[in-house]
Amino acid sequence: MLYQLFSTFFKIGCFTIGGGYAMVPVIQREIVENKKWITQDEFLDAIALTNSLPGPLATNAATYVGYKMAGIPGALAAVFATALPSFLIILVIAVFFTSIKDNIMVQHIFSGVRPAVVSLIVYAVIKLAKAIGFKAKNIIISVGTLLGMIFLNIHPFIAVTASGIIGFFFFREEEKEQ
Repeated sequence: MLYQLFSTFFKIGCFTIGGGYAMVPVIQREIVENKKWITQDEFLDAIALTNSLPGPLATNAATYVGYKMAGIPGALAAVFATALPSFLIILVIAVFFTSIKDNIMVQHIFSGVRPAVVSLIVYAVIKLAKAIGFKAKNIIISVGTLLGMIFLNIHPFIAVTASGIIGFFFFREEEKEQ
C-alpha cells in the first residue's frame, strides 16, 4: 500500500502544474475514480477540511488520503511523494534559471501555461459543484463565500469556517423537515 500511495502521489506531483487548486481534478480522478480509495463525498469533505487547515491544499489532501489508507506511514509516503517532484523541478530550475529567465521561448511557454492552470481550476470548480448539487442553499453559501472573499477580503480560513457554521444551521433545518 505504501508503494501505491507513493507512486500515485508522485505521479500527481509530477503531472500537475499550478499547485493546490490545479491539483484537485487530478487528485480526484486518481483517488476517487481510478483507485477508489475514497468516495466522492469523502473527497469533498477532505477538500473542505484541507482548505481550512494551514499549508498547501495538495499536501494536506495527500496527508488525509495517506493516513486514511495506511496510517502515519501512509500519510508520510503520500506527502513526501507529492512534494518530491516540485522540489526536484525547483532545484533544476534554480540551477538554470538565471541563464534562461530572459529567454523569449521560456517566457512564451509560461504565457501558455498560465491560462491552462486557470482552466484546471475552473474544471475543478465545475466538477465539485456538480458533486455537491445545484441546490439553492449550496448556491447561496458558494456565492456568498466568493463575494465575501472578493469584496470584503475575507481570509479563506474565515470563509470556510463561516460557511461550515452557516451550513450547520441551513442543513440542520432541512434535516428536521424530513
